[in-house]
Amino acid sequence: MWVPSSAEVVPLRLRNTLSRRLEELHPENGTVRMYVCGPTVYDRFHIGNARPFLVFDALRRYLESRGLNVIYVQNITDIEDKIIARAAEEGRSPEEVAADYTEKYVEDCSALGIRPATHAPRATAYVAQMVEMIEQLVDQGHAYVVDGDVYFSVASFPEYGKLSGRTLEDLEAGARIAISDRKRDPLDFTLWKSSKPGEPHWPSPWGDGRPGWHTECVAMVRDILGDTADIHAGGYDLVFPHHENELAQAEALTGKPFARIWLHNGLLIVGGQRMGKSLGNFEYAHSVVERHGMEPVRYFYLSRDWRKPLDFSHAAVEEAGRAVQRVYGLLWEADRLEEGTPPDEDFIRTLSALETRYHASLEEDFNTAGALGILQEMVGETHRRSTGTTQPGDAQAAAALVRRLAEPLGLFQASPPATEGLTEELLGLLVELRGELRNQRLFPLADRIRDRLTELGVELRDGAQGTSWSVSRERDA
Repeated sequence: MWVPSSAEVVPLRLRNTLSRRLEELHPENGTVRMYVCGPTVYDRFHIGNARPFLVFDALRRYLESRGLNVIYVQNITDIEDKIIARAAEEGRSPEEVAADYTEKYVEDCSALGIRPATHAPRATAYVAQMVEMIEQLVDQGHAYVVDGDVYFSVASFPEYGKLSGRTLEDLEAGARIAISDRKRDPLDFTLWKSSKPGEPHWPSPWGDGRPGWHTECVAMVRDILGDTADIHAGGYDLVFPHHENELAQAEALTGKPFARIWLHNGLLIVGGQRMGKSLGNFEYAHSVVERHGMEPVRYFYLSRDWRKPLDFSHAAVEEAGRAVQRVYGLLWEADRLEEGTPPDEDFIRTLSALETRYHASLEEDFNTAGALGILQEMVGETHRRSTGTTQPGDAQAAAALVRRLAEPLGLFQASPPATEGLTEELLGLLVELRGELRNQRLFPLADRIRDRLTELGVELRDGAQGTSWSVSRERDA
């Protein structure tokens, strides 16, 4: 069977949050060092939290499909104020809470088809590296100690604000910053917190305490990926202050770029309002997957511009599910066909042109929405050529290409589901009977057969050369 060849590999261009322009990704020795901010494990993550996990998983997989080695690091923040508060609510230790929700995080990622990271470091395992880094910042004059707390001095880093595009004057005037007499400047942020009674703590030169959130990622990136990562990614809400503060610490310490390319996805909104647990307008990711299935959720995210805000609704995910079913209709129909004549040469050229456009979409700022639109074009073009009854060679060639191109996006790899007692022979007989009823103009009876088969998850398509059928994706769910 003919399988289209891969398109020529060209440099991927990504819009860098730092430079505000498209830049080519040029990894050294074919290796991409990629860091994506992970969860704070005090609860299961909601469907808004899932967006960066899923989008950057797809980017990682696409890079690997193009022959690159990706060292993908995603941290686990397992000590933080929210974990301590949840532990107090539940009457458990912070360690127990973190361990429990770390396990659930792994389960929920798996349900979304998200592959495990190459490294998933836990913050508590890197406290020694954090203490050492903070000591160096103090020694270099970038940080100062006040009664067991350590603060980063923003004034010591003149480029502070370059990632978010804000000036120090704008930040001081407009940012919501906790005022403290202990700080030299309201913008200064905490690197080390002195311990409070009953809280987890570690020893340090400034007394027992724990690291600040902004320090954790810096220590893990530098320990695993080195002073400069190729890609540092997360949600848009992390640009300021989290990523801005990471960059300031790392670059003040080393004088080197902390990341070559910064990527940030748009936030999920509900009815025009940002989704968040504090607002009570969220839904847990695992609940949405249980309701709709993994692939409709992945398709919902990837069929939109990942940089822009995305309005979530169940109706939108259901629409994505119908788009998924349309593709599977072709794939599973091709699986049933016996291998016949090779595909038409004109059709091969059509598929090759579509494949080139597919890669061009992904290589221009990872335009997954455009890429999925092209996969739908492949399906539509195959049906148009068949005029209702797909030719074996064309259908199998198109199906093979769709599966191969969609694999890095985590889509369209499933086998045809069981029909729960509806054998192919019986389905063929029902379709034949319906055809005879239509020939006899007994349309009400023919429509009853079609409608009942639709209820059972079987889709019929009438064309000039007869009727074809496929099993709906929803039937498997």
